[in-house]
Amino acid sequence: MKNIIINDLDLTLMRRLFDLSNKKAIITGGGGGIGLAIAIGFKEYGASEIALIDFHEDRLKNAVKIFKEMYNFEPLVIKADLSIKDQVEKAIKEVIKEFNEINILVNSHGIFQWMESEKLSEEDWDRMIDVNLKSVFLTCQAVGKHMIEKRKGGKIINIASMSGLIVNKPQPQCHYNTSKAGVIMLTKSLAAEWSKYGINVNSISPGYTLTPPLEKFLREHGEYEKLWREMIPLGRFARPMDIVGAAIFLASSASDYITGQNIIVDGGYTIW
Repeated sequence: MKNIIINDLDLTLMRRLFDLSNKKAIITGGGGGIGLAIAIGFKEYGASEIALIDFHEDRLKNAVKIFKEMYNFEPLVIKADLSIKDQVEKAIKEVIKEFNEINILVNSHGIFQWMESEKLSEEDWDRMIDVNLKSVFLTCQAVGKHMIEKRKGGKIINIASMSGLIVNKPQPQCHYNTSKAGVIMLTKSLAAEWSKYGINVNSISPGYTLTPPLEKFLREHGEYEKLWREMIPLGRFARPMDIVGAAIFLASSASDYITGQNIIVDGGYTIW
């Protein structure tokens, strides 16, 4: 088909804006929840290679089973504690050895905890910051170095949270909120530094999302289910697949002119 140029827009390229064909991606926390949903979305849109890094071996095994059943495809899986620099570097080197290059990184791992600030231990604070913020930096750093050396640019997507923008009600979680606010600012900072290398760095801030831990919690604490649902303008909790569209957009050429941004996917929760 002959290319049609209208107002400097190539319609052939426009039709392929969300195409991830031949892209090679890493998704941390990819064994389940939002990370696994994003990995499946990437495969649906053509990603040729996918590496899942997770701390939980059982989740990785289940993810492999799902990919084999759905696509007859086996992702590369690596168990690692991403808050430890040596493990991060070893994991990324393994991916580079297998894939030769990395085009997309999604940092989707993380933990949460409720604790009143006056009772919060130093150990709890350090663990939250290590897992939710330090590890995101370490992974971005390791992959960023590779992208800079390859000189082909790349897309980095960090999964933050609406909790990095507001204080959730009524749960006490200052260390969690702080860690996610840090992810958003880290994203902006890396975007500013790495734009000259053609690397786009953005974040997604989900609202309450029905991952297995939250589903279990809501079954046991119905009062929170009612309270939180009433605070969401769209009237429901997010499903992991609700986050996938934003991730595909930020991973694809559709977002080539977007960097340092934080996309909020919260059903409207933060508009109040």
